[in-house]
Amino acid sequence: MLPRRRIRRIRKTKPRTLLPALALAVAATAATPTAALATDTAAQEQAVSSGWNDYSCKPSAQHPRPVVLVHGTLGNSVDNWLGFAPYLVQRGYCVFSLDYGQLPAVPFFHGLGAVDESAKQLSAYVDRVLAATGAAKVDMVGHSQGGMMPRYYLKFLGGAPKVNALVGIAPTNHGTTLSGLTKLLDYFPGAGDLIAEGAPGLMDQVVDSDFLRRLNEGGDTIPGVRYTVIATKYDEVATPYQAQFLSGPNVRNVLIQDLCPTDISEHLAIGLTDGLAFHEAVNALDPDHATPTTCASDD
Repeated sequence: MLPRRRIRRIRKTKPRTLLPALALAVAATAATPTAALATDTAAQEQAVSSGWNDYSCKPSAQHPRPVVLVHGTLGNSVDNWLGFAPYLVQRGYCVFSLDYGQLPAVPFFHGLGAVDESAKQLSAYVDRVLAATGAAKVDMVGHSQGGMMPRYYLKFLGGAPKVNALVGIAPTNHGTTLSGLTKLLDYFPGAGDLIAEGAPGLMDQVVDSDFLRRLNEGGDTIPGVRYTVIATKYDEVATPYQAQFLSGPNVRNVLIQDLCPTDISEHLAIGLTDGLAFHEAVNALDPDHATPTTCASDD
């Protein structure tokens, strides 16, 4: 048994570890970097064989724009899209996904770097996809951070002329309280700076961060781009869920429970496995052929 004094010390410091544990501990306790990279490479090859990230794909007349998928925090270009990428491929889309926000010595778990730097990676990737496909514009679908980060690209990096539509699934558009966990930072001076130094992409997404104030100043949207937000009221990560919604022209905000009250998807499920969210995302990509999203749309 631990001495009583030692137990008190552990209890006192535990709250400080909650936020870093949400991301950095997961990455740090992953398998060896070599093994993770090998798994990542195998997954990339599987993705190509499944029909996405195929740079020989040429958009059809029915779906003239390639779709770029943008993963969330701690995600990667394959795992985040094992459900949705094949769903799009089966419907005739050219589908591409990138890795961004990598940290040195942290393989596989991405989206931890500064969000503005991640947006630069997205910019280069969009140019690569446009060059390969010959398309004039792309559509984007992003999950969590991946639904918010492209807005920086649109607003500050000249991306708007290259993007037709941005669909955010559970995006952190106005930041997150992490179900109240971010309030713990007020009790531990310097904790936020420590997290920002190790994984700036986390602190960039906290409600009222400097990054988010700059991103949302002057309005949420850019003319010429169509925006769709798909949220769930059971989201425990991007909280409150209402902060995901955007204001402005050409915006459609969707609460999945308004379409199907019995849908209980939370933050991960709505992006990884939820057929209703997938159906609504495809409606946003091809509004001229949209069909109602109901509880029966889960296919």
